[in-house]
Amino acid sequence: MQETALKKRLAPPPITLLDKYVGDDFHPLYSTTVRVSGGEAAHGRASGIARSDDGNLELALRLPSALGGPGGGTNPEQLFAAGFAACFHGALNLLATRAGIALEDVTVDAAVTFGRDPVDGLYTLMAEIRIDLPRVPRATAEELIRNTERICPYAKMARQGIVCVVALVR
Repeated sequence: MQETALKKRLAPPPITLLDKYVGDDFHPLYSTTVRVSGGEAAHGRASGIARSDDGNLELALRLPSALGGPGGGTNPEQLFAAGFAACFHGALNLLATRAGIALEDVTVDAAVTFGRDPVDGLYTLMAEIRIDLPRVPRATAEELIRNTERICPYAKMARQGIVCVVALVR
């Protein structure tokens, strides 16, 4: 009984999400907030705690050992990579479903690299997405990936930027 209820909840979204929106303003569909506090070192990246507004996400943030930290926790690059890979995977599946292309064992790897920016001497991120589409003819896979890159919000953000408001609360 419980397994049946779980299968109902864990279903792909409807392909109607691919329907084009017509309007003059941004039309929000979902919004979330994650708050990071400083933790033991009073530094969000080194010892922070990240909590989502709905309580479904709560994790320790730790500076990776490659950056001089102790490791032992999640870091912002991992979170960004997870979001990017999950979103791309989902968009890819929606497009394949709409096109009648059967996908099996699809994987999307997102590699996110934190490093020095040669433009301003500070920091920047780089991302690389690798998709494995077994049993899909190469030409079909390439077209599917190109189309996914056009609709995946993370890919669009990485390519075009994002509207970002930074505001002091108090």
